[in-house]
Amino acid sequence: MTATKLTAKQQHDLKKFVKELEQYKGRHTELVTVYIPAGYELNKVIQQLQQEQGTASNIKSASTRKNVIDALERMVQHLRLFKKTPENGLAVFSGNVAPEGKTDLKVWSLEPPLPVQTKIYRCDKTFLLDLITAMLQAKEVYGLVLIDRREGIIASLRGKSITILSKHTSNVPGKMRAGGQSAARFGRIRENAAKEFYSRMGEYMKEAFFGNKDLKGIIIGGPGPTKHDFIDGDFITNELKQKIIAVKDITYTDEFGLQELLDSSHDILAKEGLSIEKKIMSRFFDNLSKNERMVSYGSDDVMKKLQMGAVDTLLLSESLSDETIELFEEEAAKYGTKVQIISVETREGVQLKEFGGIAALLRYEAHE
Repeated sequence: MTATKLTAKQQHDLKKFVKELEQYKGRHTELVTVYIPAGYELNKVIQQLQQEQGTASNIKSASTRKNVIDALERMVQHLRLFKKTPENGLAVFSGNVAPEGKTDLKVWSLEPPLPVQTKIYRCDKTFLLDLITAMLQAKEVYGLVLIDRREGIIASLRGKSITILSKHTSNVPGKMRAGGQSAARFGRIRENAAKEFYSRMGEYMKEAFFGNKDLKGIIIGGPGPTKHDFIDGDFITNELKQKIIAVKDITYTDEFGLQELLDSSHDILAKEGLSIEKKIMSRFFDNLSKNERMVSYGSDDVMKKLQMGAVDTLLLSESLSDETIELFEEEAAKYGTKVQIISVETREGVQLKEFGGIAALLRYEAHE
């Protein structure tokens, strides 16, 4: 079965590939992009490119004509190296990327981590990278809702990014009664105000999530019984109510509460990159406090442990330079070490960055 989600390393490699190709600009429409869907015959693509070479001979500008024909020929030669189209298809890019008056004809190919759905041929001043950058966008969305009688917050989780969509406060009066009010009357006022707030929160949820085809589920949290009153009452549309996948007891209903909600939802988000990162970083910090000999951090010490073969999992912050990440990845590959690229979009990811961006979980206690 084809994967539907990119690993952190796949994301990093794709970002690096896009960054490299984005820097090239053709003087005219002479940079060639070809996307080949999974299962499509390579021979048909090669035949089309050879036909395009004939068409390119009609280009008036001699330099543009030569650059396009040479780019197409280089691409054809490159495609002949493949016995068949890779499982997820193929993206190929070719062109003269040297300054005007010089020649530096290059060709790149990418076997994408997700299937290519569309066959594309294009000559332009830039390479067409939209299909690749789209693969970097996490499609699955989770709705996050925090609520108590005083306030509520609605947010979305896409990939590793939390976006606060709206914040709301209620009109529920405090527990102290105004003079002359009976306890029963005051209780009714508070209940009515609470229901009015729940209704508003239900409408805000509808505005935020209704009709979102990428919405995988909604997680609701809050202190006490309020969240259950909100869910059990007639305040949330049935379509969204069916999307509720977890209800969590949370102390706070502010931004800190969102982090608490995520921390308590690992069982639900176990397959999400965010949860994987948080879990592995929690292991690192737990070992750091309890058995420091089972972890390593800092560029020099981690490299030393890598070369000893002692590293089980290498933790690299995405804030590091591409050159540094490549250096450590290459060393890790020599010893069968797992590599985890950690984003800076989580609390733990920020902590890793503050540690210098390089850390490791060890296979055994490494004594120097």
